[in-house]
Amino acid sequence: MANPKTESKRLLSYDIAEWACGLKYEDLSPQAVQAAKLFWFDSIGCALGGSQQEDARILLKHHRAMSATADSSSGEGRGNGKATAFVSGFKTNPVDAAFMNGHMIRAMDYNDIYWKADPCHPSDLIAAPLALCESEGLSGKDLILGTIIAYEIEMRLCEIGRPGVREYGWHHATLSAFAAPVAAGRVLNLTRDQMVSAIGISAARTFCPGAVTAGKLTNMKNTVDPWAGRMGAESALLAREGFSGPDHMIDGKEGLFAVFSHVQYKGQPASFDGAGLIKDLPNSPKSHYRILDCGMKSFPIEALSHAPLTAMMKTIKDNNVKADNVKEIKVEVIARAADILGDPHKYRPDSKETADHSLPYCMAVGLVDGMVTPLQFKEERVLDKSLIPIMDKVKVVANDEFEALFPKFQPSRVTITTNDGKEYSTRVDVPKGDPRDPMTEEEIAVKFTALGSDVIGKKQCEQLRKCIMDLENAAKVDELLKLTVA
Repeated sequence: MANPKTESKRLLSYDIAEWACGLKYEDLSPQAVQAAKLFWFDSIGCALGGSQQEDARILLKHHRAMSATADSSSGEGRGNGKATAFVSGFKTNPVDAAFMNGHMIRAMDYNDIYWKADPCHPSDLIAAPLALCESEGLSGKDLILGTIIAYEIEMRLCEIGRPGVREYGWHHATLSAFAAPVAAGRVLNLTRDQMVSAIGISAARTFCPGAVTAGKLTNMKNTVDPWAGRMGAESALLAREGFSGPDHMIDGKEGLFAVFSHVQYKGQPASFDGAGLIKDLPNSPKSHYRILDCGMKSFPIEALSHAPLTAMMKTIKDNNVKADNVKEIKVEVIARAADILGDPHKYRPDSKETADHSLPYCMAVGLVDGMVTPLQFKEERVLDKSLIPIMDKVKVVANDEFEALFPKFQPSRVTITTNDGKEYSTRVDVPKGDPRDPMTEEEIAVKFTALGSDVIGKKQCEQLRKCIMDLENAAKVDELLKLTVA
């Protein structure tokens, strides 16, 4: 392993590795531990619902077929690995389990959200620590520690871009590839130098263009970040065996910072706040952990749609507005929301993936149905042509005044004009689920049961809730996995 001083400066991967390797469960704050359990509660609920999506079914079928123990009569691998895939109970290796479970968490775009310079969904990455804890026989405390580390590094990476990588055409899975091996590596109890290699191995192969969330969307939209989680698990396992990776992938020669410094954005070179990545890394129960700053989704849609949808639903409820009396819905949002959610493709969504990133669709279906739940993203609803005239009434515009308030706030104003010329306007700065208006355990339970009761039954949903909320007392995570199986 190269010495951290080979490039005449200390490389950031060593600082991150030393922090992660040194952090212990006893160093965590009670608030961070509680947050980790609530995010697991929310994430597994999302996974239960996500398991029913077509892309999740395809992945399960594929991995069963790839299994060396495929049952020749049915073509379905029963599996003999040490890690469990949610719902199906398919037993496989921890790398594949991390990927399939991470994808199920992500599949409905209903899991957590953090948005600073870049967006991210840290729960996309936590299936890797879970799969490794199961296959290595580790405890609930080990899982909580790995989870909090995943959130800390992922969220910090998404804060330090000037501007974020999204602004110059890259997906945040690029950054996830640097965070995932840190969480996985801590669960495996890697040494500092092994952890540095794990970061290098993972990040070397997971740079991801923004095309996956631009224009027409495909199954890859919900797959690139879980794939980074998969790479984190595999890279940590390889590093434990002595496989080496570059230590300069973050701030060294031709690493992340150097590569993006060639990009011009509004006349300035893109940059990163390297010092901010490691400043005040938490190390005691009195420290502030980033996991407390992450939000949850109360709607199964793209994060920046939450504030405008909240505003519209409040407007129609408070003023008893009916769909057939609406002439126009003007939606004022920040520039990036207008760009992502209001481009021409989004006015004619032909898939769930495009619909849940379409502000015109979400507003139209919310207006007509009076709710936006997973039911509104079933194929027959997305393809319902009766929604087209209403989508065309939605005008998405960027508001420069709002731009200055982001990301501290997610301001959005919705103005509905009715056929008789009346206007009703509502502004929302903080959507439900934001840390400033968080979802309670009871609210998460409603979401969890709605997603999971048809999959594993209401009784098992309640057993699973109790198991998750008592995670710190679990000697192993086997019972947790067992309860996720239908």
